[in-house]
Amino acid sequence: MASYIGRRLLSFIPVALILIVFTFSLIHLTPGNPAYTILGDQASKENVKLLEAKLGLDQPLTVQFFHYVSNTLRGDFGNSLFGGQPVINLILTRIPITLELAVLAILLSLCISLPLGILSARKPNSWIDHFSRLLALAGAAVPTFWLSLILVFLLSVTVQWLPSLGWVPLSEGIGDNLLHLIIPVFALSLPLSAMESRMLRGEMLEVLSQVYIQVARAKGMRQRAVLMRHALRNAVLPVVTIIGLQMGALLGGAVIVESIFSLPGMGQLVFNSIVQRDYSVLNGCVLFMGGTILLTNLVVDVLYAFLDPRIRYS
Repeated sequence: MASYIGRRLLSFIPVALILIVFTFSLIHLTPGNPAYTILGDQASKENVKLLEAKLGLDQPLTVQFFHYVSNTLRGDFGNSLFGGQPVINLILTRIPITLELAVLAILLSLCISLPLGILSARKPNSWIDHFSRLLALAGAAVPTFWLSLILVFLLSVTVQWLPSLGWVPLSEGIGDNLLHLIIPVFALSLPLSAMESRMLRGEMLEVLSQVYIQVARAKGMRQRAVLMRHALRNAVLPVVTIIGLQMGALLGGAVIVESIFSLPGMGQLVFNSIVQRDYSVLNGCVLFMGGTILLTNLVVDVLYAFLDPRIRYS
């Protein structure tokens, strides 16, 4: 297992280099100039050229790319073109908010999908099974931004139960912190829980038809023990895979959700850096998110070996 983890960590290096090249090329080939964004459209050409020289934007793209790669390998992501703050400091102050949002969304999706998936498999074609299918259809069809706006209208504007915008740090009270995250977390978790419940239902039905399940029932084992001890443990593996694959979707959805609810996380930082064409911040955010997705996939692979003893990595 240790050698497998080491090989996977080494494989992150070429993936990170490809990600750096792709992100740098995509950002610099899009039209627009950060100097005009900073100075305004009415700025003179002389001032624009002076600012470009100060920021290093007047150099050839190959030179800019070489400097960026060499600095990144040393752990230096540069400074923001607008605020002048180090990019790594901006990321470290924003990432806890996005991680809290993503973790709560995953936990809520599991709390919804596990009971629905188990009950749907235990009682196929029942009302709970039809409800699970309806939830899966809604989760796949409803966009995150539309669901966010509907939840704000219903829970914040109409009944005024929950705040619609803003963020309260954990240091100021966990109650207020969670209260401001209820709507964003639910908006992110619904699509994930829909996919998980349908996947778990299908896997549970397949596992329950296996011979060893029938033998366990023939021995007089209680239905609850059969479901939880034998069926669920084997059926939950694809759900773990989905969580790993959906980490990218969660981070991408956080860009929309954090912009709607004014949450000062990584998503809002990415959105602002795109609008302002802040190359340094955007490159650092994309690289950091890519690394988070790679590490999540590695954790999923390791969890596979613990959940299923038949899986071993040599």
